[in-house]
Amino acid sequence: MKPAITYELLHTCKQSGARRGVIHTPHGDIQTPIFMPVGTQATVKAMTPDELKEMVHAQIILANTYHLFLRPGHELVKEAGGLHQFMNWDRPILTDSGGFQVFSLGDLRKIQEEGVEFRSHLDGSKQFISPEKAMEIQEALGSDIMMAFDECCPYPSTYDYTKKSMERTTRWAARCKEAHKTVDKQGLFGIIQGGFFKDLREQSAKDLIEMDFPGYAIGGISVGEPKEEFLDILNFTTPLMPENKPRYLMGVGTPDYLIEAAIAGIDMCDCVLPTRIARHGTAMTSHGKLVVRNATYERDFSSLDPECDCYTCKNYTRAYLRHLINTKEILGVRLLSIHNLRFLTKLMDRVRIEIENDNLLTFRDEFYKNYGYTEENK
Repeated sequence: MKPAITYELLHTCKQSGARRGVIHTPHGDIQTPIFMPVGTQATVKAMTPDELKEMVHAQIILANTYHLFLRPGHELVKEAGGLHQFMNWDRPILTDSGGFQVFSLGDLRKIQEEGVEFRSHLDGSKQFISPEKAMEIQEALGSDIMMAFDECCPYPSTYDYTKKSMERTTRWAARCKEAHKTVDKQGLFGIIQGGFFKDLREQSAKDLIEMDFPGYAIGGISVGEPKEEFLDILNFTTPLMPENKPRYLMGVGTPDYLIEAAIAGIDMCDCVLPTRIARHGTAMTSHGKLVVRNATYERDFSSLDPECDCYTCKNYTRAYLRHLINTKEILGVRLLSIHNLRFLTKLMDRVRIEIENDNLLTFRDEFYKNYGYTEENK
């Protein structure tokens, strides 16, 4: 049986070791390295599918298993023909397992070997997700890439807690694989855990690779730790992952982390950051973050970012965007969301070109200089 997800390596950057590849999925090919916009509730906030395609040039988006399980319910989505049909998106979709959201509930959840019992953040109702349930939900949603149900450790965590958590994640991964029935239509990725302990990361990677998933993710970093620790674990873990399968770094969306992930050999990243900061009036630009609502832009009739090719930058000024944000007009959030999402997809377009040109490290240094990253805050 042909697997639903396969990876093709096109080029390795001689300067950095970064990978340029293609992920083949049932709903089309994904050029990598890639940034994936997050559509938590079966929508990327404020964006229509056509805008995501034509203005953002998104190749793949994410949806959230936990949220869609609670509302509107995976059975309803299945009845609608699956997520692609339900949300009118004909390109690839990745669904997370719901693990990160469940573990973020803190006192509202109880972890057991069988799964996680939790209270809904919506109405307080008692709910339960097990590895088998996570597979049932994601199979009903019909995403191209599904994630195994894992436990994400908080930062910091003790070695003993992290070890038990990692070992449970491995057992849950085996149960997910056993429960996964739609192998020809959906690819199931394993998630490497182990916190900030290298021996645990190594053991997690070894155990999961033996299970032969079609792709692998690094979970449990970019969770509030210092950047040095993030880079240390990223650069330690990525080489442990198979070269012939997609490598996914979960929850990363700042420009510097995206570039460093590519240099480490990562193929896929995602984050809610671009639309979240747009809702607070902040834009990413070629020369760093710009807080549009600030008074300094009241009479600034230049574009948001002269180097950007997005719809917002071609048609509107900083002064107008500031006016929209400060009057709480929905259009302001939409225009900043378009810009921020396009900024990151365009950045990854450039990263792919620089990998092909064996020039990614030089590009990183130039980008950091323009963006305003210094040695202290890189």
